[in-house]
Amino acid sequence: MKRHIFEQLVAWKETPSSRRKPLILEGARQTGKTWLARELGNTQFESFVEVNFEKLQEARSLFEANFDLNRILLAIQAATGQKVIPGKTLLFFDEIQFARRGLLSLKYFHDEMPELHIIAAGSLLGVIDHKDDSFPVGKVSFIHIYPLCFTEFLCAIGREGLADMLQSKDYTAINAFAETYTDLLRQYYYVGGMPEAVKTYVEEQDYKAVRQVQNEILKSYKNDFSNHPPKEIVKRMIMLWDCIPAQLAKENKKFIYTAVRSGARARDFETAIQWLCDAGVVYKVTRVRSGEMPLRGFEDMDAFKLYTLDIGLHGAMAGLDAMTLVQGNELFLQYKGALTEQFAMQEMRCLNDMEIHYWTPEESRAEMDFVVQHAGEVIPIEVKAEQHLRAKSISVYIQQNHPDHIIRTSLAPYKQGAAVTDIPLYAFQQAFE
Repeated sequence: MKRHIFEQLVAWKETPSSRRKPLILEGARQTGKTWLARELGNTQFESFVEVNFEKLQEARSLFEANFDLNRILLAIQAATGQKVIPGKTLLFFDEIQFARRGLLSLKYFHDEMPELHIIAAGSLLGVIDHKDDSFPVGKVSFIHIYPLCFTEFLCAIGREGLADMLQSKDYTAINAFAETYTDLLRQYYYVGGMPEAVKTYVEEQDYKAVRQVQNEILKSYKNDFSNHPPKEIVKRMIMLWDCIPAQLAKENKKFIYTAVRSGARARDFETAIQWLCDAGVVYKVTRVRSGEMPLRGFEDMDAFKLYTLDIGLHGAMAGLDAMTLVQGNELFLQYKGALTEQFAMQEMRCLNDMEIHYWTPEESRAEMDFVVQHAGEVIPIEVKAEQHLRAKSISVYIQQNHPDHIIRTSLAPYKQGAAVTDIPLYAFQQAFE
């Protein structure tokens, strides 16, 4: 699969050793961290050595005695049968959370062997309690791995030319292929961007097989919920996770605690929400009271929306039937635009430098679906599930915030207006590139 993030990995590899740090790949389970490390090692280095601490149990105590790097590398060579050569080898520590003091070892690799390229990855690194370990603050770099975005999906299914057209921003050509893009977007809404689900779709062309993969991923997430967080919040986490599709299906998508459990209050679920966010399986988008910079200065932490990490998983959780794929625009209208809003958020989340919020006024029911801070400006975004466009919320936002311009994304073709730029959903991400 072609992943846009791969260019960042190559850039990290080419960074001079005096500035390069060991790299931690962050992201939820099964988003492609291991595949990316292997692809980098096998295509950009003379050799690639992988130590999976979940599978290689004898290596879990590798760092307990001391951090003598020569001893550690000799032990890795004995365990893998491969020699680690600084400057030529990519050393990959997978599932590093299983190795006691594994994360701390990265500090010593940084300080004492900077010429060695080393990547670490693992599940739930941000939430697991690493007892007796210290995190190597300032000694590591991070790259977050997300599910495949829409253009990556197009490349994966063999439509690279259409992906390139989106990147070119040739809207005359893009508008001419609107029907094709819309059909492929329907497929992406169902399949989503989890690498295994996309791989299954490419190889089998079977929506039932895709749904089976998605359900297995969801089951693995729930197993994580049961095994790793404090026991007292497990039940609340599962309740929160299960209710997200229904919460987003409401006309007012603000998260309502009483919709999870009658009489529930914020303090009952705050820790559970934070755990899900830190695990990377849920995205929290908070309200802002004003569309001014910096947006965080106008943030209302008590009002927020929750999204899942992947639109395909979202559809599986909601029980979305594959038959909707052949029923015109019905797919985009289901749950009153919830899937479309999930798609827009997911496309923006892949742009790591984007700060995402939403806006509502104090005295009106109007809402700007997203207000983002990106490349030094604030951009309001209206998301519509169909081509019939209404501008009530846009009018209220303009009156109160006086933006330079607004982006509206829908199934309508590209159109540059005086105040509003219409961007097709399938070309949405490219509006920020």
